[in-house]
Amino acid sequence: MEIKQAEFIKSAVTPTQYPEDDKIEIAFVGRSNVGKSSLINNLTNRKKLVKVSSTPGKTRLINFFLINNSFYFVDLPGYGYAKVSKQEKSSWSKTIESYLLNRPQLKKIILLVDCRRKPTEDDIVMYNWIRHYGYDSTVVATKVDKLNRSELMMSKKIIKETLSMNEGEELIFYSTLKKRGKEELLEDIFNSLGKTGI
Repeated sequence: MEIKQAEFIKSAVTPTQYPEDDKIEIAFVGRSNVGKSSLINNLTNRKKLVKVSSTPGKTRLINFFLINNSFYFVDLPGYGYAKVSKQEKSSWSKTIESYLLNRPQLKKIILLVDCRRKPTEDDIVMYNWIRHYGYDSTVVATKVDKLNRSELMMSKKIIKETLSMNEGEELIFYSTLKKRGKEELLEDIFNSLGKTGI
């Protein structure tokens, strides 16, 4: 399982700005500062494919990246950052919701949570929404290099219980520093693509 090519294609806010082809899309979503940009860079072996902002909540666009010339990674705006106005939060929410509700090319959603913290109410709402609409999904717990083994075991228990995850629902622990979970997540993504005939 290997990503050999990754290219930024475009940023979008409205559906009219999305790519017009029929390539499969894998979306990444999570709260601001969860490490979404770093994870996508790590998966694609590109240090600067996705700009890593020092200011959480700064990414307000939907960004499309062409992978292996055959499918897209879609980086959605981070949610849940406290230092933005209610109007901005509402705008981002509508941008995300519009994409998730009206994009037939979307085949999988990867929800990122911080392994050091209990999933937030926003995380719970997002995960319940993903399940309600029947999307194939995987939960990825980031920043696992910050915890020891016993702390990781407790983190796994808290995440699964808080999100009410079923036994068969996927939870992958990921470290961009140690590249832990990278092969597991790539295999999960390529397996999902295999179901679509890619």
